[in-house]
Amino acid sequence: MYTGFFGLNSQPFSIAPNPDFLFLSARHAEALAHLRYGLGDAGGFVLLTGEVGTGKTTVSRCLLQELTEQTEVAFILNPTLNELELLAAICDQLKIRYKKADASLKNLTDKITNRLLKNHQLSKNTILIIDEAQHLQPAVLEQLRLLTNLETNTKKLLQVILIGQPELQQLLQRQDLRQLAQRITARYHLMPLTEQEVQQYVSYRLQVAGCSRPVFTAGALKKLFLLSGGIPRLLNLICDRALLGGYSQQKALVDAKLVEQAAGEVLAVRMPVQHQQWPWWLWPAVTLVALGAGAAVAALWWN
Repeated sequence: MYTGFFGLNSQPFSIAPNPDFLFLSARHAEALAHLRYGLGDAGGFVLLTGEVGTGKTTVSRCLLQELTEQTEVAFILNPTLNELELLAAICDQLKIRYKKADASLKNLTDKITNRLLKNHQLSKNTILIIDEAQHLQPAVLEQLRLLTNLETNTKKLLQVILIGQPELQQLLQRQDLRQLAQRITARYHLMPLTEQEVQQYVSYRLQVAGCSRPVFTAGALKKLFLLSGGIPRLLNLICDRALLGGYSQQKALVDAKLVEQAAGEVLAVRMPVQHQQWPWWLWPAVTLVALGAGAAVAALWWN
């Protein structure tokens, strides 16, 4: 709705994890580098954690764009599965045929193992990416570890990327998961953007969408950082609503007031309540009523 008004080709602040709009801050670039390193020949498990909305999924999508046709990927978005369901989901992602009536842990494990061996013979890599991995059950994580046991002298035949919130780190500290934790070859925790990076983030996404002129005032950018805490997803929500507000008010520049209003709408931020003050000419009457009530209470107490 507002794209034409601001000279944009598309919505610059969509919350969809579009790699075209990935702003590689120093932290995001380092996270991507850790993923690349973890997928080296000797890699087993790679761990990427971060708070909600910091851009973990977007970084993983960027990594997927770099992979060649010699890499087969299974991407699981809903990890609330048991061991058998996880193996079935991996088979579905890798297009491995199996009979549901005969599905068992051994049967599905054998089928996945055969695919891994075949891919290795064809010089192909096999990668499993699990998003929201903090929801994985310990027994499912142990099943994953067993899948990665298949290896040659130089590499694992299945490489696993676990992406999740900080609770995933706590989960992997369990005593019964210590074997898996020792197989993590690369780990990175993605932090929110700094105030300077927020300014660069907003400018970058506007440029990708076709607008090179300033759209947010300096005060608006500062307010954006304070209200979002540097979380990219919150930045997108606030900026998108602020642009809509600027369009509705026909303002070519988005100021701090528009940003604050937008945050109040999309984040349910409580604004300070302004208490209504009595007019000056009512104060004598209010005082008399208060004195009268006090006298009545005193008389009742005395009686």
